[in-house]
Amino acid sequence: MPRLVVVSNRVSAPVDENVASVGGLAMALSAALREYSGIWFGWSGETAETFTGQIRMSHTAGVTVATVDLEDQDIQEYYNGYANRTLWPLFHYRTDLTAYERSFDVGYVRVNARFAETLLPLLHPDDIVWVHDYHLIPLASELRRRGCMNRIGFFLHIPWPARRIFESLPNHRELAASLFDYDLVGFQTRDSLTAFQDYVVQTAGGELAPDGTARVLGRSVKLDAFPIGLDASAFADAAKGKTAATWSERMTVSQAGRRMIIGVDRLDYSKGLEERFLAYEQFLATHADAHEQVFMLQIATPSRDEVDAYQDIRARLDAVAGRINGAYATVDWVPLRYVNRAYRRDELAGFYRSAALGLVTPLRDGMNLVAKEYVMAQDPTDPGVLVLSKFAGAAEQLADALLVNPHSREEVSDAISRGLAMPRAERIRRWETLMQNVITQDVTHWRDSFVHALEASPNASSTPALVAT
Repeated sequence: MPRLVVVSNRVSAPVDENVASVGGLAMALSAALREYSGIWFGWSGETAETFTGQIRMSHTAGVTVATVDLEDQDIQEYYNGYANRTLWPLFHYRTDLTAYERSFDVGYVRVNARFAETLLPLLHPDDIVWVHDYHLIPLASELRRRGCMNRIGFFLHIPWPARRIFESLPNHRELAASLFDYDLVGFQTRDSLTAFQDYVVQTAGGELAPDGTARVLGRSVKLDAFPIGLDASAFADAAKGKTAATWSERMTVSQAGRRMIIGVDRLDYSKGLEERFLAYEQFLATHADAHEQVFMLQIATPSRDEVDAYQDIRARLDAVAGRINGAYATVDWVPLRYVNRAYRRDELAGFYRSAALGLVTPLRDGMNLVAKEYVMAQDPTDPGVLVLSKFAGAAEQLADALLVNPHSREEVSDAISRGLAMPRAERIRRWETLMQNVITQDVTHWRDSFVHALEASPNASSTPALVAT
């Protein structure tokens, strides 16, 4: 079997089933690499005065890791700049927060070139290279320029935006063209796949073949959707473990007979946290009978503190949470418990199990594995209800959740009310359908589907370079 080489922006110590994780990339890649021999390559998270390309190799939790340090300028322009101040907000439809600076673009290209230069000597001729996420879209182009003939696949973990949104990006043609140096490009959802196909046809003047191949200017790439799943077996074990049971019991005691609504997210404007708080405030305003009978626990793990937009959303959430508690709290009831820290996955499993309702309402999300974790952690005899944004990628698979428009506080408020009042028989029926999807469409299915499709795709290195127009 060919060796699998995974490339992602950040590489930290590979994770096992008990590591705290709100996002799913580290968990999913660790699970994949434990099955396929190979390397996980990327940035160490550390800085150096000068980029040397020196690689640090280690072997942890069954995974071989190769990392490089970046310069501070690289981090500011490539990571904090183009990746997280340009692409991230744009791809999440926040054009109002998108920053366009040429230095960001230059840094993005420079770091992708540095990754290619450093990675290339590690590659064997028959290696399969799997590149992950928006930080590294041009990596295949940089590798091809240096003579790399390997099969290279790309998977986008975040949404691909609608055509007109993407066209607002300066040099959008060049960025899209770089995807044609991959052999396979995968998206989380059919919605994102369709958005890119629309760009190929309407903007780039390309065509689509019945087998999912896109062709532009003599170049072709295979396109498909590969929804990511949970490391279902490992999470199930964690959910049944002692730590999860301890936290479930602790939370049950803490509830004091009240019912708990839970939200778990990275602190990010794309997660719809402010809109969620406002919807919960609407619920409290219109359901006086729920006062002192229910509370909401929101865990929001801070991230990207260097970016102004993240500082702003944290300040706004602090203010809204304070207003809600100031208006509705009593001496022995706090309606909103708002926590800014990370918890281990086995601890979160205990939280999920004791919650009557899971509130997962991002404004736009590639997938959102929290929704799937909530489903898996439930008691089969008395499961909670999942309220899920229709703009989360998971909504394409988890149709038996209560799907909502996260921009409508009334709609989310109504779903909270409906979920809390839902009869047990309906809750069990919905949960069983959701659980079937979570188990069958797990991380192993995702991994194998992508790798097998990459192995079967035509090799892009055998065709001439794409010229963007």
